[in-house]
Amino acid sequence: MPSQILYFAPEDWAFLEHFTVTGRAAQRAGFEVSVVTRVRNHRARLEAEGFRVLPFESERSNLGPLYNVLVMMRMIRTIRAVKPDIVHCIGLRMVILAGIAARLARVRQLVLLPTGLVYFWINDDLKERAMRRVVRLLVDKILNRADTEFIFENAEDPVELGIAPDAANLTIIGGVGVDPAEYPFVPPPGGSPIKVAVVGRMLKGKGIAEAVAATKQVHAKGTAVELHLYGAIDPSSRMTLTEETLRGWEKEGPIFWHGRVSNIGHIWGTHHIAMLLSYREGLPRSLIEAAAAGRPIITTDVVGCRSVITDQIEGFIVPKGDVEQAAARLQQLIQDEPLRTRMGMAAHQRFLQRFTAEAVGRTIYGVYSRIQARMPARPT
Repeated sequence: MPSQILYFAPEDWAFLEHFTVTGRAAQRAGFEVSVVTRVRNHRARLEAEGFRVLPFESERSNLGPLYNVLVMMRMIRTIRAVKPDIVHCIGLRMVILAGIAARLARVRQLVLLPTGLVYFWINDDLKERAMRRVVRLLVDKILNRADTEFIFENAEDPVELGIAPDAANLTIIGGVGVDPAEYPFVPPPGGSPIKVAVVGRMLKGKGIAEAVAATKQVHAKGTAVELHLYGAIDPSSRMTLTEETLRGWEKEGPIFWHGRVSNIGHIWGTHHIAMLLSYREGLPRSLIEAAAAGRPIITTDVVGCRSVITDQIEGFIVPKGDVEQAAARLQQLIQDEPLRTRMGMAAHQRFLQRFTAEAVGRTIYGVYSRIQARMPARPT
């Protein structure tokens, strides 16, 4: 009987776009894959990958204790029905809720991939500070055991959760993995204006307002530049921007909001520069995709973003919230085409060395193989 792995992920689109590489690695290791997630529009594509999809409704923005206890009880019932050998939890909320549910359901092997630290770690109000302490306590005292494997996208986040950087059960994967065939190198477009792309959900924490302000500063000097925003608003997030705000920026120009697009790879053929002035990331896939396509990058000196490029090699790293410096670096790239070309090529080479789907999948396969080595054989 094949071994079973059960993923808990927040959204079907998120698993499809960011963790298909992870699921394929599990299949290569011999596991049957089931994905517990909120289903919207991507069930058929997940099932085409050979993943069993188990719809599970839960609201990310609801932090009520009673609501989340009821969610955990439903998770326990799902786990007991599937009887998985491994439960793999993706995202901070799933790490806590599904991780505890797996412990209560006596699952022997647990894999935790705590993405989504942004909200509690960029806000410093009393409630957020208290929540950080609770999260660290739960991760360190309840979830971190000999049969737990931690996977992080960057080397800085483990410390925030109390995981020692040299822990034997810690693996750094360097992002979610991007297929070079899906995001090939493409020569930059010619002509003017210079087009800048920001790809990501339309959240305040993604630095969208700062990117808009920097572009407007450059445009006000008479420079031919456009900023194109690709991503949906997210009503489930407390940090979401509103459609009214985004449309208002469009009216002021030179800003264009396109909403969510299905094939990001095609964007880079018509854009010159990638920008993400985020407040914090795990490891931003949008910048890795831009690097794959050979685009210079402007990003912030924060956890996650600064792991993608080296300042002044593949692009520029600017202080978080510093619109003036972001505008100055944007102006520099716009005026210097050879610099754009050189940084774009360097970004592409860095991608090939560190961030491909093959490299990430190989690392995750190693985690699952390590777990298999300590698992008892399933009855045939």
